[in-house]
Amino acid sequence: MSSPSSSVQEAKRALGRRLREIRKDAGITARELAARAGWQGMERQQVLRSGRHRFAMLVEESVLRTVVGDDPEVLAGQLGHLIAVASLPAVSVGIVPMGVPRRLGWPVESFTIYDDEQVNVELVSAHLTVTQPHEIHEYAKAFHALHEIAVYGRQARALITAAIDALG
Repeated sequence: MSSPSSSVQEAKRALGRRLREIRKDAGITARELAARAGWQGMERQQVLRSGRHRFAMLVEESVLRTVVGDDPEVLAGQLGHLIAVASLPAVSVGIVPMGVPRRLGWPVESFTIYDDEQVNVELVSAHLTVTQPHEIHEYAKAFHALHEIAVYGRQARALITAAIDALG
């Protein structure tokens, strides 16, 4: 029986092969894919890899399957990057599966909790910075509720890989 880390490495290699096929079929270079996917921010990548910070991310499964713009290869690249980032020791990626009953009701707006002093919220018309403790607490409750119904590890990778495969 293979170890979990060798299974992860095998999944990464398989995904890498599939992403290369998609990229080559689209006739774009690896650099062009990186530019389209926004991978030039290497300083941000160093923060993820430094180990000085911990990151917990939740993504709705429907987001994995939503192509914004005209180029599904960009989404494929982003999803491949998500799988790679999810394997980092300081990063936890949870996927909230479609169809799972939730106590929150509707999906919530995109938000980032930095600490117990600040939450950033992305709305259609604005980017908000929340600093009121009772409001921050509401976002922490929402994150916790979504965390409870999210899947992680192998199950999360399977959902992400299925979304990539659905791109064709």
